[in-house]
Amino acid sequence: MRDFELDPELARRLAVAATDAPWTLGGLEEAFGTVHGVSATSLAVRVLDLMPAPPFEPQTLYRLLRELPRLRPVPVSMDTNDSSVWRFDVPRYNTSADLARSLDLTISELDWFSDRGEWLRTKPLQLRHYRPMQISKKAGARLLEIPKPRLREIQRKILRRILDQVPAHDAAHGFVRGRSPLTFAAPHAQSEIVIGVDLMQFFPSITGNRVHAVFAALGYPPAVAGVLTGLCTVATPADTLRGLPYAQASQLRTAHLPQGAPTSPALANLVARTFDIRSSALAQGNWLTYTRYADDLAFSGIEIADVGTLLWTIKQIAQDEGFAVHPRKTKVMRPHRRQHLTGLVINDQPSYPRDDYDRLRALLHNAANTSAQEQNRAGVEHFRAHIYGRIAHIGETSTTRRRTLLRLADRVDWGAEILESD
Repeated sequence: MRDFELDPELARRLAVAATDAPWTLGGLEEAFGTVHGVSATSLAVRVLDLMPAPPFEPQTLYRLLRELPRLRPVPVSMDTNDSSVWRFDVPRYNTSADLARSLDLTISELDWFSDRGEWLRTKPLQLRHYRPMQISKKAGARLLEIPKPRLREIQRKILRRILDQVPAHDAAHGFVRGRSPLTFAAPHAQSEIVIGVDLMQFFPSITGNRVHAVFAALGYPPAVAGVLTGLCTVATPADTLRGLPYAQASQLRTAHLPQGAPTSPALANLVARTFDIRSSALAQGNWLTYTRYADDLAFSGIEIADVGTLLWTIKQIAQDEGFAVHPRKTKVMRPHRRQHLTGLVINDQPSYPRDDYDRLRALLHNAANTSAQEQNRAGVEHFRAHIYGRIAHIGETSTTRRRTLLRLADRVDWGAEILESD
């Protein structure tokens, strides 16, 4: 069989076999497998690459099958025109089968984990790929959606092999190697005016269509981009949405970036690239500096005459780019009051508030005189690692504070904590 060349009768039988089959790799593979004389897997991949959405009638699939000899497959090597198709040094998966092999999955497993038909929304929790966790906040609740180990490992491969090859915009400081809340806040220190703006529901507002657009822009064919999107997004089941505000639940019930997946931060930065470009241009036009840390935006510089117009423009840019500004979290800070971003006070040099340092120093002093377990009143897991993380956090902006806190921590008997962690 050359290039899937099918005689009319074989094409008709294949079209009939696929009439009621799920329009997925696994579904078509199973349907085509009932017809002898074809390679079911290769044919299913080829059909999905050419027709990502199911046809309205069997005749459409029949005509496609008859036309396959003239519809040449995408070459395995794209070296002749890769500069016009592929962007950045990403692996070139021309078919879904290429992607499955790279991830060490079968076609059926790829279909299962990508869940493009969203059939797992109605299945029991043990069959779903994510574990939900609600975190209470002052302004409502945040829903974490934690991928189970197998999907999490798949997402980590996608992150390392694809997303890490694509740089975020220079203004992005969240989830970027070598950057931190400190690098986000430092450019705004000693400014006449600092404006902090917060984007609402940052991850849930990034839909599956916007994620698909990122993968397509990197050069992946529609079918491959669709599978990658399915592996990195989720539509939250109805039973998980109970008790959440209507607007928040409406976003979550459609495919979106899950807060908790290792791929979500990098994808969010790439989706927000145009927003960062426009916000940077707005800042430059007003002699301001702009940076972004996830959903936290910061503008700073010399005093400007019309702050209201600037804020209105930021809101319009956000709406144009599919985001929304939180109406109650905008801060306009001038030097006569505390200027703070991501927990750092930036009136002079970025530093964590004295209160945070004093509380941690007192906790370590008490732990040295009593025990680490007695001071762990909130029952924090891996308390020792948690405390050393806080020391590193505060010490990032002050070597003096870091040395003081480390000396106190050395006096604490962490014995029981170490045994528990072992």
